Amino acid sequence: MKKLYIKTYGCQMNVYDSDRMTDVLAPLGYVPHHAPEDADMVILNTCHIREKASEKVFSELGRLRQLKERARDQIGRDMMITVAGCVAQAEGEEITRRAPWVDMVVGPQSYHRLPEMITKLDPAARNSVIDTDFPEEVKFDYLPEEVAHRGPAAFLSVQEGCDKFCAFCVVPYTRGAEFSRSVAQVVDEAKKLVAAGTREITLLGQNVNAYHGEGPDGKNWGLGRLLHHLAEVDGVERLRYTTSHPLDMDDELIYAHRDIPALMPYLHLPVQAGSDRILSAMNRRHTADEYIAIIDRLRDAVPHLALSGDFIVGFPGETDADFADTLRLVDRVSYASAYSFKYSERPGTPAANAENQVDEAVKSDRLSSLQQLLDSQQMAFNKGCEGTKMDILVERVGGRDGQMTGRSPFMQSVYFEGDESQLGQILPMEISEARQNSLTARILTSD
Repeated sequence: MKKLYIKTYGCQMNVYDSDRMTDVLAPLGYVPHHAPEDADMVILNTCHIREKASEKVFSELGRLRQLKERARDQIGRDMMITVAGCVAQAEGEEITRRAPWVDMVVGPQSYHRLPEMITKLDPAARNSVIDTDFPEEVKFDYLPEEVAHRGPAAFLSVQEGCDKFCAFCVVPYTRGAEFSRSVAQVVDEAKKLVAAGTREITLLGQNVNAYHGEGPDGKNWGLGRLLHHLAEVDGVERLRYTTSHPLDMDDELIYAHRDIPALMPYLHLPVQAGSDRILSAMNRRHTADEYIAIIDRLRDAVPHLALSGDFIVGFPGETDADFADTLRLVDRVSYASAYSFKYSERPGTPAANAENQVDEAVKSDRLSSLQQLLDSQQMAFNKGCEGTKMDILVERVGGRDGQMTGRSPFMQSVYFEGDESQLGQILPMEISEARQNSLTARILTSD
C-alpha cells in the first residue's frame, strides 16, 4: 500500500474533490495518510479565491521540496508531489517553472486523469506532467463508482462552473462554464453515500441553485425539484446546499424550503455589498432591494430560516456612503453567520485593473466595523437558541474526554457529553449555553 496525503485549501467543493481524488487513486494502492513526511504522494488541492493564494502554495511547495529531497537521499523513496485545483488551473506553467520538483499539475476538471498522468511520469528524467485542459469528457462520468466512507455528513457535487462573471472572481476562468450532473447520477451517488453511513448530504456547486440537470423524464430539472427527489431516497435524513446566487433563487426552490422537512432551515446566500453602485461595478446583476425581497419571500416561507452571507469590503471605488449601505443591509437582514473579507486583486479579473483601489487602512477599518456588527448578530442568534430543543446530528469526537460534537439544523457546532457509540445518530437535545461560534447542549432522554 502507498500513502496518500492531501492538503485541501478553500471551499467545500475542494473538500469534495479531494475525497474523489482519494477514490480515483485507491485502485492504484493509495490509502489516505495523516501527514506528508512519509507519504508516497502529496497533493495540494488549491483554491484561488483567498488573498495571496498562489504565494501560500509556493511557500508550501518549498517545504515539500525539503521533504522530497530528504526521502530520496535518506531512504531512497521518491515522494510524488502534485498540485491540483484552481491555482493549478490558473498557473500551471508558472508552477513547474518556479517549482520544478513538482511532478504533476492537474486542474479541477481533470483530476479523473490522475492514474493516466502517473503512468506518464519518468522519475529518472524528473519530468513534470501538466493537465489543465477543460476536457471534452465530463469527469463525473469517469470517477470510480465506489465511494469511501465520508462520515455522517458528506458533500455531493451537483453543479460546477459559473457563467455570472462577477468582476472580482476567478471561478469562471478556473472552473469553466456552468455544468450540471444528471438527476440519475446525483441520486446514484447519494444512495452510495447513504450505504456508506451518511445521514446528511450537502449539495455543492459554484452556483448550486443554477442547477439544471437532466431528469428521468428527459427534461431539465431545477434544484428545487432535485431536492424533492433526493428527500425521497431512503436514508437521506438531512439536505443542504451551497453556494447560491440571488439571481437563481426561483419559486420552486423557495417553496422547497417550506415543503421539504429534510431540507435544513439554513441558507447561505451571498450578496457581497449593500450599495447598488458597487453591486453594479461587481457585475452582480441585482440590487440591494431585490436581494432583500428574496430574503423576505424566504422568511415568509420559513419564518425561522437562518441566513448566512458573504461580504467584500473595499471593492474599487467603494466610498463611505457605499459602505454605510452595506451596514444598513446587514442590519435589515440580520444574519446567523457570515463571511467577510477585504477586497484583494485577482489577476485576470476586471476589477484588478481598476484605478480607484481603496486604501488598505480604510479596508481594515471597514472590515472591523462590519465584523463587529456580524458578530453581534451571530451571538444574538445563538443566544436565542438557549433553552430550545433541537435534533443534533452527531458528527465526531470532541477535544475533551467524554465530549462529542454535532451539527444543529442551523449549522452551528454543538458540544455535549456523550460517547462514540452515538456517531451518526440524530439525537434530541436541549441547548444549555450559547457561545460566539458554538452551542453547548444536553441529550434529552425519553424518561
